[in-house]
Amino acid sequence: MDQMPTGKAMDFTECYGDTVSSVAAAARSGCRERVRKLICKGLSVDSRDNRGWNALHEAAAAGHKECVQEILSAAAAGSSHGHRGYVNSLTHEGESALYLAARQGNLPVVRTLLKAHGNINQPTNDLSCPLFAAVDAGHKGIVELLVRKGAEVNGTHTASCWSCLHQAVYKGHSDILRTLVGVCHLEALDDHNITPVFLASQYGQQQCLEILIDAGANVNAQVEDLATTLFIAAQEGYEGCVELLLERGADPNLPCSSDWPQLPIHAAAQLGHISILKRLIAVTDRACARREAMVSPLYVAVDQKRQQSVELLLQEGYSPDAQDCSLKLGHHSPLAMSIACDHAHPCSETAKLLLAAGATLTEAVWMVALPIKPWLLPLILQQRHIPKIQNMSRTLSSIPDHRRVLRRTELRALLCVALNYVKFASGWLPVLLQADLEPSLLLQPIMLEKADSEVLNYLLAFVNWSTLSQDLRNILLRRLDEKTWTPLACFDCVPSLFHLCRLKIRDVLGGHPTLIQQLPVPTRLHGYLHFSDVPPPPPLPDQRHTDIVHIHIHRHVL
Repeated sequence: MDQMPTGKAMDFTECYGDTVSSVAAAARSGCRERVRKLICKGLSVDSRDNRGWNALHEAAAAGHKECVQEILSAAAAGSSHGHRGYVNSLTHEGESALYLAARQGNLPVVRTLLKAHGNINQPTNDLSCPLFAAVDAGHKGIVELLVRKGAEVNGTHTASCWSCLHQAVYKGHSDILRTLVGVCHLEALDDHNITPVFLASQYGQQQCLEILIDAGANVNAQVEDLATTLFIAAQEGYEGCVELLLERGADPNLPCSSDWPQLPIHAAAQLGHISILKRLIAVTDRACARREAMVSPLYVAVDQKRQQSVELLLQEGYSPDAQDCSLKLGHHSPLAMSIACDHAHPCSETAKLLLAAGATLTEAVWMVALPIKPWLLPLILQQRHIPKIQNMSRTLSSIPDHRRVLRRTELRALLCVALNYVKFASGWLPVLLQADLEPSLLLQPIMLEKADSEVLNYLLAFVNWSTLSQDLRNILLRRLDEKTWTPLACFDCVPSLFHLCRLKIRDVLGGHPTLIQQLPVPTRLHGYLHFSDVPPPPPLPDQRHTDIVHIHIHRHVL
């Protein structure tokens, strides 16, 4: 077995990996006399702990200037290369004593280390440096000293390529920013082309934003995805930043996306920032709400169910129909988008606002309302009045309940869809007839040929069946022979005088429920005038979207 070499005994007391050396412990506590005594005993100032820290790192981080001076003197005396190499020794994280002192805000220590030739730009493993650490921690005096001593001010110090200017803005250190804007590149870019002024807008650092703009920063700076400073401020809801940017010349009409020209107004509408939205409405070109290549902000407000945004836009004159965005968004109108939500969760409030504002009811809308979403048809008829054919030229003010009247084109589209979806008539027919749709409009050959027996009986109960044309009678006779229709017993008789009077009264009153309810007759007669004696047809089993084939034949019924 080999023998241990003879000579001076080895001292293991300074080599434990989880403790600091005696000199380092004394330096951390700030006891200069103990540091001196331990050095005089021959203990090393460069013994490292498990972090790679030596006595100088401890003294610098703790802010003990006298201990730093004592350790540097000892290092200079004990090294043929002087203490320049020692003063720049690094921890396992690449941190120098100067970096630690700057991060902790120990200004006297920073001065001492700079005099001892500490590397002012020494980077750490994570790309930081003394100046960046001081900026991050908000140590204004140290920042000013390092800048004065020639620190690199435009370097990048994070994996995202942030500069000291970015970090000062992010932390909201406005006093430090005032120092940096005079020496730093104002348009410094990170890895997503984000400038400090954009960062100030993104995080609501209004004071920093003003300092940067006053120093000459570009208020219309755009990042990699084309978002502008005004767009990000509107998106994040920073009203003060939005106002400042607009005052200083930010362009509210600068497109902020390559997909379609999003504007700051879209961001405000989408996120429901109402005060910002109101401000942007006043300065945004209204072409965005109607031009074919653009998208009305109503679409994004509807998509995110921002009812207040929808209401404000409509109040400010934005068209409820907007432009057709079928190619960009998959919907031809905001109303179509609002009703395209899940069957179990209708966007009724948004749809109500659009309907009340006069959104056009196209065939595509009726195609959803009649066969697919049973909640939608009553919602539409709460907002829109079905006119009598002879009164379609009447103005809105002449309608007793002041609902908007269906336009002729809308009524035509409704009837076209209805006659294409006779299969689903048990769902929509009672709703339309109770809403005073003229029943004769549905007395078309296709209706009498395709309607279920119960549906057909229900429709005939609303008319004077004795006056049907011969063509329609022939259809009924054929169905009777084919046993596809079982008529009510009353259809074999002349309509009763009660029924004929009911039809006449409704015709005179125009079918308006309000006027009918105001008639000075017993309550039971009110019900009779509303056809309460006619039982509706039984509903069909629930139909899914896959059951519906969207093939339309345009039927001229008006």
